[in-house]
Amino acid sequence: MARLTEDAPFLHDGCEIKNARFGRFCEVGKGSRIAHSEFGDYSYCDRYADIANTTIGKFANIASFVRIGATDHPLDRAALHHFMYRSEDLWDDAADDAAFFAQRAARRGYVGHDTWLGHACQIKPEVTVGHGAVVASGAIVTKDVAPYTIVAGTPAKPMRERQPMAIAERLIALAWWDWSHSALRAALDDFRALKAEAFLEKYE
Repeated sequence: MARLTEDAPFLHDGCEIKNARFGRFCEVGKGSRIAHSEFGDYSYCDRYADIANTTIGKFANIASFVRIGATDHPLDRAALHHFMYRSEDLWDDAADDAAFFAQRAARRGYVGHDTWLGHACQIKPEVTVGHGAVVASGAIVTKDVAPYTIVAGTPAKPMRERQPMAIAERLIALAWWDWSHSALRAALDDFRALKAEAFLEKYE
């Protein structure tokens, strides 16, 4: 019997999940923390991912120790420390700064369909990673990543196209990630055997 189901995500040991929604056939690796985020169908993260305030598309491949939506400390104030907004942890008569947390949550990131985020990369808040893009291991992404582009480095910069733009545009138009579970199964052999252009020629 298949391990992944459409009814609920497969959560490994030690996960912390807060205000998160998951599509069908999703998986969350050991020790991962997911907060205020959404996973599209078939998307997964490996061990110890830390994902906040992010909408993730379908078929996203997120490696171990990836961090998305890491929050910033307030650089314009007299202090950096979180005593200013997590005040309830320190004083019985002080409330947390709800407006500060609301502002953080509003800075949403987006990860497209059929993406691959390599081991220990970081995606900063409010960044969009386009459909089909690849982020190399250890990269720090501070700007939007174009669809079907491979980026690497700190800060991340484009290295090359994953697919030529003409092929990328056709793949986006085909939108195979919206196919039914049974249609994906029927095309499984072709996904395995055909290069992108040949696959398009058969299924467009």
